[in-house]
Amino acid sequence: MTRYALVTGAGQGIGFGIAKRLTEDGFHVYVTDYNQELAGAAAEKLGGTPLVLDVSNPQSVRDAAALVPELSVLVNSAGIYPWSPLVDISVEEFDRVFAVNVRGNLLCMQAFHPHLAADGKGAIVNITSMSALAPAIGVGSYAASKAAAAMLIQQAAVEFAPDGIRVNGVAPGSVQTEGTNRAIKEGEAPQEAPFIPLGRLAGPADMASVVSFLASDDAGYVTGQNIVVDGGFLNNTFALYRHVTQPA
Repeated sequence: MTRYALVTGAGQGIGFGIAKRLTEDGFHVYVTDYNQELAGAAAEKLGGTPLVLDVSNPQSVRDAAALVPELSVLVNSAGIYPWSPLVDISVEEFDRVFAVNVRGNLLCMQAFHPHLAADGKGAIVNITSMSALAPAIGVGSYAASKAAAAMLIQQAAVEFAPDGIRVNGVAPGSVQTEGTNRAIKEGEAPQEAPFIPLGRLAGPADMASVVSFLASDDAGYVTGQNIVVDGGFLNNTFALYRHVTQPA
């Protein structure tokens, strides 16, 4: 029996990597993006179904949900990450970050809740960030939005459990994508990174493998978790401190 998954922000980057892995896992994937061309091109590569979906727009979310007859897995991967110091960020930009990164997750979880409940063992995986756990200069609004998104996971996990829906998160570290760094090409190894204990940046596939687990029956007793996938970076701050403070 075919099972269906929907991934937001799947036109490229982490979202595409997740959609690709879920396709390999046997799901038919609804490949969604606010950009129609990106959604169409990605779906064609994967053999999935393209959907135009702007997670910040309630009507767009409702329209997408009406086109999906059944669903087992929802992955909220769509996100934006403007670089702006808190002293400079405008109200409009701050609101836009939260509209996509937090409210978008909520809208999609609400809209697809009936589908996932009907499945009997539905799973939601929301993509957060290691920025939810540690501040960095210039990403204040993004970090705050991801911290809110992380708590939303815990809240939804408690509220949706009686409906048979598990809710978890994946918090990426530094990932090479079109939006952050030079994107990884097919078969290419991620860039080396000496201050990450595992020695390299991540690729979308590193996030996708954890999402695959959380979406599977193997994670049937896992809910309310936000798994950090950063190659050990957050645990290595003392080594970075020693490097920047030692004499040249």
